[in-house]
Amino acid sequence: MGIVRCDVTVSLDGCMAASGQTLENPMGEGGMRTMAWHDSEPDASPFTGTPNPTGAFVMGRNMFGPDRGEWDLSWRGWWGEEPPYHAPVYVLSHHAREPLPMKGGTTFHFVTDGIESALEQARKAADTDDVQIAGGASTVRQYLRAGLLEELVLHVAPVTVGGGERPLDDVGALDFDLVAIASGPAVTHLKYRPTR
Repeated sequence: MGIVRCDVTVSLDGCMAASGQTLENPMGEGGMRTMAWHDSEPDASPFTGTPNPTGAFVMGRNMFGPDRGEWDLSWRGWWGEEPPYHAPVYVLSHHAREPLPMKGGTTFHFVTDGIESALEQARKAADTDDVQIAGGASTVRQYLRAGLLEELVLHVAPVTVGGGERPLDDVGALDFDLVAIASGPAVTHLKYRPTR
């Protein structure tokens, strides 16, 4: 069986997304600066060995789209008709919606009965592959607080965004083992395992 992991980019001040999210700026004002390392290291995997493939993803509603309340059924995500996931994605929400199949093998499933249910469905879909908690920051925090995350990979970009969504805010006193570290001029990669 695969593991439950989170693999995200954060700014030096710890933000996954900056303040001021809009349709034009899905990562907030200046938030895309944290992703500049992808241009110089688009296939960066600083850690030895081939990671287990990701068989399913879990994300929060805000990562899927900007609307709140009842669904705007015309909204199909930030990524266009072929999202980058190519696997089932379980979206946490308080509002039900029918599954949304997209090109490239991504189907968004909308889960209204909590993080444990979303993870259980994702594990079943992933079979022996990993489940990735894709974000946003609130979703990562929920899985950390619940003790359900087995690996945390942070790609730390050498920029600050001045405020926004931090995945490690309000998670309590947690301990992590540093498993691997690698760095370059555009990013520092850190792999942790929460200790129990």
